[in-house]
Amino acid sequence: MKILFVITGLGMGGAENVVTSLADALVKKDHDVTLIYLTGAPIVLPKNPAVKIIAINMRSSASFLSAYIKVRHAIKKLKPDIVHSHMVHANVLTRLIRLTTKIPKLICTAHNTNEGGTLRMIAYRLTDRLADISTNVSNEAVVAFEKKHAVPKNKMIAVSNGIDPNKFSPDSNARARIREQFNVGNKIIFISVGRLFDAKDYPNLLYAFAEVNRKHPDTVLWIIGDGPLKSELDSLVSKLGLFSSVIFWGVRHDVPDFMNAADIFVLSSAWEGFGLVVAEAMATGKIAIATDCGGPKEIIGDCGFLVPVRNYKALAESMLKSLALPQDIADSLRIKGRTRVIENYSFDRAVDRWLEIYSMI
Repeated sequence: MKILFVITGLGMGGAENVVTSLADALVKKDHDVTLIYLTGAPIVLPKNPAVKIIAINMRSSASFLSAYIKVRHAIKKLKPDIVHSHMVHANVLTRLIRLTTKIPKLICTAHNTNEGGTLRMIAYRLTDRLADISTNVSNEAVVAFEKKHAVPKNKMIAVSNGIDPNKFSPDSNARARIREQFNVGNKIIFISVGRLFDAKDYPNLLYAFAEVNRKHPDTVLWIIGDGPLKSELDSLVSKLGLFSSVIFWGVRHDVPDFMNAADIFVLSSAWEGFGLVVAEAMATGKIAIATDCGGPKEIIGDCGFLVPVRNYKALAESMLKSLALPQDIADSLRIKGRTRVIENYSFDRAVDRWLEIYSMI
C-alpha cells in the first residue's frame, strides 16, 4: 500500500512522535510511506531511511496557497492509495486539495480536545464532508469536537495512540546512571515532559510544586521540553524561590532514561487530546498524576491520580499524597499502571487499528 502522511510540523510533541513512529512501523510492514510536513524545522523524524520526507516550508497563512500547490503536486506525482493527514492545518489543507485532485482515501486525524478557536472549528465543520474518516485520539477529544460542532455527531471516531513498552520500560541501570551523572543523590524527582506553551499550563505545576517543596525540601522538579514560554516560566521560578529545585532540560532525545531517573510523573495541562506522555511514564513504572484535561482520564483509570484542571492546590495535594504512599502500595500502583498501558495502549495494537481503518473505506 502506498501511504502519504501530511502533518503540520515535526516539532517536539506527542502527535509528531506518533506519526513518525507509525511511518517507521508501516515501512517495516512493507508499505511505501512518504511524510510531508508543512512548516518549521524538523526535530522528530522517522528512524527508517525508507520513509521519504518532503518539506513544504509554509511560513505563514499568506503562504497557504503555495503550500496547497506543492502538496497537490506531490499527491498527483506520488498517487498514494491513502492520504492520512494530522493536525488542523494539514487536515484542512488536504481536504481542500481534494476539491481539485483525486485522493482515493482521505483520513484526517486531530490530536487534541482543542485544536484552536472558533475559526478553526468552522473550517473543520465546513470541510468535514471532504474526508472519508475523521479521527481523534480519545473519546474525550471526540466529544469535545462534537460539542464545538466541528464534526457531526457520530462522524468522528476515537483511535488511541500507542507506545513501545520496550522503549519505555523500567531500567534500574538508566536510573542509576542519570542520577549519578547529575548528582541527584537521594532527592525525590518529579518529572514533566512537554512543550512550553499554554496548553501544558506549567504555571499550574510550578505553583503546585512550590507548595510541595516547602513541605519536602528534598524534592526536585525536572521539566523536559522547550517553547515560547521559557522566559516567562523562568521568571515564575524566580518569583517562587525555586531556582535550586527546578531544572528545565530543554529538548532531550533520551526521555526514557530521564523518566527512569525520576520518581513521580506530573502532567499539569489545561487541555490534551490523548496525553501520550502519561502512558509513557506509566510504562516506565512511574506513578502518574495528571489533570482531568481530556485523554489522560482514559489512560490512568484507577492506576494514578487525576485532579481538576487549573487547580494548583488540588495538584499539590495529589503530589503530596503520592509522596506519602506506603512502599508496597506505591510498588503495586507502578506495576498496575505499566500493565494497563501494555494491555490497552501498545504501539502494535495501534498500528493494527490503523491498517484496519485504511482497509475500511
